[in-house]
Amino acid sequence: MDSQSLAAAGLLAALSRASGILAELHHPFVRREHFSVFIPPAGARIRTAFTLPDGREVSFEVSIAASADAFHVEGSITAEDEIILALPRKSVLDIHDALVVLDDYAGDLAAPAGRTIDQLLEGLI
Repeated sequence: MDSQSLAAAGLLAALSRASGILAELHHPFVRREHFSVFIPPAGARIRTAFTLPDGREVSFEVSIAASADAFHVEGSITAEDEIILALPRKSVLDIHDALVVLDDYAGDLAAPAGRTIDQLLEGLI
């Protein structure tokens, strides 16, 4: 297998891992939906969205995109238009470095998920 094929296989594996991490997020009192979408021309976004009882949507999202000279990775937790946590956009030259950041960002978003949802629910009472 050539280096481009190995990089593509690594990207698919990393997207699958990130998708699995965010798909496992759940809360006993809030329904959720999980999405994976491609971002033209060369990117992907993975998102789990919770709908609170008041109708607000809370999203946990990571994305990776390629440009002519770098790979860009982002991650965030948002409640409607309010940013709860914005991980800094990281731009790296090597795909393997970008995949490490993607894995890290998925874990960084998953760690506070239960606590974040609980805090938002407490605000409704």
